[in-house]
Amino acid sequence: MCSPRLCGESAEKWRELVAMNISVIIPVLNEEQSIEATLQSLIRLAPFEIIVVDGGSRDRTVEICKGFALDVVLAERGRARQMNVGARHASGDVLLFLHADTRLPASALNDIAAALSDSRYLGGRFDVELEGTHWMLKIIGALINYRSRATKIATGDQALFVRRDIFEHVGGFPEIDLMEDIALCRTLRRLGRLACLQSRVVTSARRWEKDGVWRTILKMWTLKLCYLVGVSPVRLKQYYADTR
Repeated sequence: MCSPRLCGESAEKWRELVAMNISVIIPVLNEEQSIEATLQSLIRLAPFEIIVVDGGSRDRTVEICKGFALDVVLAERGRARQMNVGARHASGDVLLFLHADTRLPASALNDIAAALSDSRYLGGRFDVELEGTHWMLKIIGALINYRSRATKIATGDQALFVRRDIFEHVGGFPEIDLMEDIALCRTLRRLGRLACLQSRVVTSARRWEKDGVWRTILKMWTLKLCYLVGVSPVRLKQYYADTR
């Protein structure tokens, strides 16, 4: 049996975890092929709230979301703009930004709460697993995770999360056409620590499989390098077609 002091510390820690309300924000645009599976998986985790932000879908995306009894917020098209609109509608202590083709692990909410129980961490991300049949996808996922852990820079398909007050303090995502996730991480990294969770989200490899694995690797690295040396996201977006 633990001592009264240790039991008291454990109880206090548990109260902190339970009290941490996590708002999940999902930007969508013509995601009828993916959004149902994502929502089914997410609802089982019972987050504090789910906010879907639609950028003008012309397929059944909004209909599917409403079938889950979710309110859908409308916003101007653009992932960064949509996520910022979702954040303004959110009321949780923590904002979790989830792509429409990405599923969280069963332990996701507890993992986030445990990481953020340490006040030194401003936010964080998950490891990623690419869902597909090509043999290279496991290697690519492992390299993404290694690179992210080394640089403390994550991409949106790793399910970024951040304390609400910190997100508001930095002004949210910069409303640029591409690389908004990297830009936010670079800002957060200057202010404090980002947690690199080992639990994995599963995200669709549809871009890799449709455009070709090696071609996609080359394109992704080229776009990131160009962004880091100062090429405008508006210009880069011309070479980054949305894949559905």
